[in-house]
Amino acid sequence: MRHALVGKAVLTASLLALAALAVAQTLKGPVSDKPIDEKWAPSKWGANDRAGSANHTKSSANIARALGTIKQNKALTIGKYYHREAPAFGARGWQMSIPGTPTGGPFGKNALIYHDELVTTEIGQIQTQFDGPGHIGVNTSKGPMMYNGVIAWDAYEHGGGGRVVGMGPLGVEHPGELGFVCRLVVLDAVAYKKSKGQIPATGEMLPIPKKPGDPGIVTADDVRGIVQMQRLREIGPGDCVALHTGQGNSWSNDRYKSMNSDQRKAARDLFNEGEPGFGISACEYLATRDIALTMCDTSACDAQPSGEQGPDYSVPCHTEMQTRRGIWNLENVDTKSLVDNKVLEGAFIWAPLRIVGATGSPGNPMVLY
Repeated sequence: MRHALVGKAVLTASLLALAALAVAQTLKGPVSDKPIDEKWAPSKWGANDRAGSANHTKSSANIARALGTIKQNKALTIGKYYHREAPAFGARGWQMSIPGTPTGGPFGKNALIYHDELVTTEIGQIQTQFDGPGHIGVNTSKGPMMYNGVIAWDAYEHGGGGRVVGMGPLGVEHPGELGFVCRLVVLDAVAYKKSKGQIPATGEMLPIPKKPGDPGIVTADDVRGIVQMQRLREIGPGDCVALHTGQGNSWSNDRYKSMNSDQRKAARDLFNEGEPGFGISACEYLATRDIALTMCDTSACDAQPSGEQGPDYSVPCHTEMQTRRGIWNLENVDTKSLVDNKVLEGAFIWAPLRIVGATGSPGNPMVLY
């Protein structure tokens, strides 16, 4: 009986703590009411929408435009390798083991055996990773606000003991139910910056930007200039846009498996220094073009530690595109394979896994060209 009472007391205390958290409207730290003041909700897809820019896939015209880019009837997969030594942000990690050697068997007269694997990782936020509705939000005076005005702690699905077991209406399964079939536009920022004399002709990647104006920041003018240089049709509604900065070359698919541990560590160290990427003007421009998806060969697609507004803004494309507009982001894709094969336009096909309540998804997108 005593143990039962202690258990009830602990559970009561836990539930009271959760209730107190719900009452405490804001998280400690910076607060921005920009989503409230600028009325980020409801989104263009409606107050009850949960899929955001994946809704573009409902358009048969968008799919026809995507398939119309296929000229050679060839295909590439552009997901990066999932491996314990691959670069990862912060404390994130990928650990896989084979439980049993083999895991089971032999069985039957045919002596069948099988292997399973056990994976411990951040499902959506490791290696090639899709940011879903539950990943990025803004800490407002009303609480942490996510896509379409949903407050995070109002969304949480709770399991035993009050533990959060999913993101409810913000789960990645919602865009996963639609997926993405879109015209892909590949922006080779390395070739463009070389053509402008902003990086050396022998350079393989853009430099990590430390201040506004650095060539590692890709601006709206750069995006328009790249499209013109590559003689592509204008970026339009429902298109998916891939940025090649070259930083992903340090662990590209054609190199990674032959790299030794020291070389992989060097790639991780570079990864953690920062990354070239989109400045906020580029993201705002792409938003006006009503695109479906951004993607890149880095961990965020945002220039960091400094974008166009300086280092005081934390990956602002994330909040302006995902939280504000529901335009999702796919990170750490192998753009080198696209550039090497001169694929600057193609049909992009990808669907996040239907993991109920998850913040994101791993995967291996395909490009037809």
